Amino acid sequence: MEADISEMRNELQSRDSLWRRIQLECQQLHTELLKIKEYKDMQEIQTKHQSSCVQLTEQLENKNTELLLFAESQEHQEEELNKIRNHVYREEQSRCSEQERMKTEISDLTEELHQKEIIIATIMEKASLLEKQLKMELETKHKLLTKQQLLEFHYQVIKSENTHLKEMV
Repeated sequence: MEADISEMRNELQSRDSLWRRIQLECQQLHTELLKIKEYKDMQEIQTKHQSSCVQLTEQLENKNTELLLFAESQEHQEEELNKIRNHVYREEQSRCSEQERMKTEISDLTEELHQKEIIIATIMEKASLLEKQLKMELETKHKLLTKQQLLEFHYQVIKSENTHLKEMV
């Protein structure tokens, strides 16, 4: 989407450059038109003295026609440039709203992740506590098992002595 926007910007810049050249040409034509008008005025003054006024008038009309055609072309290009600007504006608005939506979604996901991290920390804390309790119980059972084994050993010794004493008796 950013590539499309960049491409559209480049196209807009090239059209804007074209537009500026057209405006420069228009100014040059306008300057030329002014020069032509000055020339025409001089010719009109001379036409009082000369009979070639008709030819200069036709040339001026041709230039005016060219200028009108150029002005129409310029208006068409202005309309096209405005369409492109509107399209770029809509694309930028769409991109901005998409970015806002993504920011909101990222914020929601970050909050959810934070909540899950809290839950994981709580679970880890409980697991650690349970692990300590289990170790303590294992130690206690190990001590009891050791004590039981010691008692069994004493029992076997006493039983053996008892058996021995019984035999002696």
